[in-house]
Amino acid sequence: MGIFNKLFGASSDEDIKNEALPWMVLNEMSQLDEIIERSKHKKQLIFKHSTRCGISRMVKNQFEKAYALGNQVDLYYLDLLQHRDISNEIASRFSVYHESPQLLIVKNGLVDKHASHGAINDLDWSTLL
Repeated sequence: MGIFNKLFGASSDEDIKNEALPWMVLNEMSQLDEIIERSKHKKQLIFKHSTRCGISRMVKNQFEKAYALGNQVDLYYLDLLQHRDISNEIASRFSVYHESPQLLIVKNGLVDKHASHGAINDLDWSTLL
């Protein structure tokens, strides 16, 4: 990994697999149907991340350090630069304005909560379950 990738973030979906959290890479449009179906039994979290944005990287790092839900939710990672079409579809399906970074909590097929930028790390983990 080059110096710029170390400073500004992962360069591909493969890089997220080396992270500490149980991320599932969101890289197929069909996964949105799976997320909606799974959300009927277990909350689904989607973290939309811009790999070229320093603010997004900082928020993602803080999120990872504070993450306290273990396997109680499914955690998806979306690289916005590689999969803008999926990000646009998320905005359309869930009627949530696109922001980056952004965290969406999906429950029963709908966005239960969402936050962007620093507000992601201000979420009360106890209310997410």
